[in-house]
Amino acid sequence: MRADGKRLRHTDPMYRVAAHIMDKRVDSMNMITIDIPYDPIQEYINKKRKEGIRISHMALVIAAYIRTMAEFPELNRFVVNKKIYARNEVAVGMVVLKSLEDHNGTMSKMYFDKANTVFEVNDIINKYVEENRDVPENNSTEKLIKILLSIPGLLTVGVKVFKLMDRYGLLPKAIINASPFHMSMGITNLASIRTNHIYHHCYEFGTTSLFMAMGNLREVAKRKGDEVVFVRSLPIGVTMDERICSGSYFATAFKALKKYLANPELLEVAPEKVIEDSDK
Repeated sequence: MRADGKRLRHTDPMYRVAAHIMDKRVDSMNMITIDIPYDPIQEYINKKRKEGIRISHMALVIAAYIRTMAEFPELNRFVVNKKIYARNEVAVGMVVLKSLEDHNGTMSKMYFDKANTVFEVNDIINKYVEENRDVPENNSTEKLIKILLSIPGLLTVGVKVFKLMDRYGLLPKAIINASPFHMSMGITNLASIRTNHIYHHCYEFGTTSLFMAMGNLREVAKRKGDEVVFVRSLPIGVTMDERICSGSYFATAFKALKKYLANPELLEVAPEKVIEDSDK
């Protein structure tokens, strides 16, 4: 048993076979763009701002995804060494610029609970950004990088050892915690640097099964009765490992994600029920 997940031995045979046929994450990446109507999100943010509560677009997207994960637990699975695992934590990675003038960033992870409300998610993100922007070298990822770069050749040897240990489930939890490649989801807001959304790679090393990249707002054509109207939308490029669940499962989950972002008030209270992953 791995430190970050439990092996699933009785999942759909199709996906157990797929993990052998597509034994690399790069083989199994699917990409999709989800256009989220922008006005409901901005109206909610403006409403909360008048109440003295500042909530970011990032917080809403992450909160909506965590709530979706509470309903669709297979989203938090990962594949290593042709084996499927249910992750035992919700870890989200995000790059933070070390300063507003600096183009260099640091990446670490935030940890959430599937029952978190949007307010709790927002607080965790704010604390994470503050800590990593003020003293980025104190986070575990930066410390590990410094150690690997401290001795010539250690980086090459160390990474090879980490990959081998990860392959067989022997990587210590301390290393997993410090690794930005072992997470439920990676997310980046490219709109903050005025860039369009992209389809971010999910890394071959580690356990990242899904990555979201938010981009510049755009107008999307929608049919309304006999007319075609243009709706301001927040595009999110999503890259996903198709070995963890079926395409229809992803599609249904993304519909739920859009539902929560269309009605952010739903995220203000904890979910009535959190569905746990099962080995069936």
